[in-house]
Amino acid sequence: MLDKFNTNAFISFGLGFILMWLSEATEAHMNYTAKPRVVLPPNYVKEIRPPSKKGSPVIVDFSIFVVDINSINVEDMDFRVDMFIHQRWLESRLEIPDDIFEEGDDYVTLLPEVFENFWQPDPYFLNSKIAGYGSPYVASTSLLRNKGERDSKNFHLDKDIKIATLTHKFTSVTLYKNKTVRYAARMHAIIACQMEFQLYPMDIQVCPIYIESFSSNNQKVKLRWSDSGVTLNPELKLLQYNLGQPLELEESDGYMPEKVGNFSRLTVYFRFERQIGHHLIQTFAPSSLVVMLSWFSFWLGLDAIPGRVTLLVTCMLTLVTMFTGADIPPVAYVKALDLWMAGCMLSVFAALAEFVVVKVLDVQYQYQVNRIPKVLPMRISNMEKGQCATVASWEGGAVRSRKATQTPTTPGQTSLQGNGGPPKPARRQSLLSVAWTDTDTGVEKIMWREIDKVSRAVFPILFFVFVLLYWPILLMKSS
Repeated sequence: MLDKFNTNAFISFGLGFILMWLSEATEAHMNYTAKPRVVLPPNYVKEIRPPSKKGSPVIVDFSIFVVDINSINVEDMDFRVDMFIHQRWLESRLEIPDDIFEEGDDYVTLLPEVFENFWQPDPYFLNSKIAGYGSPYVASTSLLRNKGERDSKNFHLDKDIKIATLTHKFTSVTLYKNKTVRYAARMHAIIACQMEFQLYPMDIQVCPIYIESFSSNNQKVKLRWSDSGVTLNPELKLLQYNLGQPLELEESDGYMPEKVGNFSRLTVYFRFERQIGHHLIQTFAPSSLVVMLSWFSFWLGLDAIPGRVTLLVTCMLTLVTMFTGADIPPVAYVKALDLWMAGCMLSVFAALAEFVVVKVLDVQYQYQVNRIPKVLPMRISNMEKGQCATVASWEGGAVRSRKATQTPTTPGQTSLQGNGGPPKPARRQSLLSVAWTDTDTGVEKIMWREIDKVSRAVFPILFFVFVLLYWPILLMKSS
């Protein structure tokens, strides 16, 4: 009975194996018929480009649909773009049977693996740092989002990331009856852009994307923009920029010394115009108010020294904190925002220096007022008779008594000598430099008070002149 059981088990196993083999053979036959052997001739060599008339290059039409642009990084000077790319060329060697097309269609969509058996152009992004296929999140998150790892340059390249190449499994191949091959792919790339920030925050960055054939020179392959060229997602919005339209497209031949030859090149220029609204609210308006606040110190008398000093120092520290905390690109040259920052800080610093000057003048004035005694000069009489008299005179607050003597010199001339010496000219009082009396009104004028009154008008006028010069020049250059 055991032998009978073993025999039945062996027969069942054999029948199962035969059925499985037949199923795999049928599936393999079906897969074989779906492969491109039905459209590729037996002598087809994918390494050889399609034949062209009189040795002219193969024309590859190129188009791009931009889905999104984000992560415009001013520190690394690059930006990230998600897009669909489309390439179209004529492959005259194909043998296309009609039974592979559905009724009423003139094209058939093949699997991405089919593209590996076709001749294919080899364009790449000349100025890309990283290029990948499929969803933007296929790439390593640490590669695209972790700034620390990007700065250290110790990031890991995921196996789904290809540098600069434009062929991958996240693609589709469409074959038309007229033997036109259309290749489409969804990809994302980080594109390097040489940015200039002299006019920051009203700068305009023009960032090109260069697309070039890698191994086939312009005698073999020529890239050209299709009729659609580069189109943008109508819902595309940037956070701090306006994307200038229409986009500028260019076709050229670039000489590559590394590859020793001229290669066909396509260029699209993206124009990023920075929005000024954020900086008006966060930088320009608050700094202007702080400068105006510093002018209030001119209405505070010197009896409010703590309040005046506190106001000016607080304004200065506020400007320093405001500009050091701003998102300013760390570049070595002077930017437009640096000039604005310098103008505001110079205005507040000048107000603080003005306070120091008026305080010094007030100290001198108080010193002179408290030191000079009120002395009534004595009149000199009988000088014609040669009588000696005591003359009371003061110089710089000191009282000196001198006897006037008559010394004959030349006939008809007399001279006065004090203590036997020549006459000394009276020294100008230092009091006159810090205070004087108005001849019209008879009111005493004090120097530091007059400086405060003049500063109330001069400082606002100078700042408004700076503003009137700054903005027209900046707008003129940015346009």
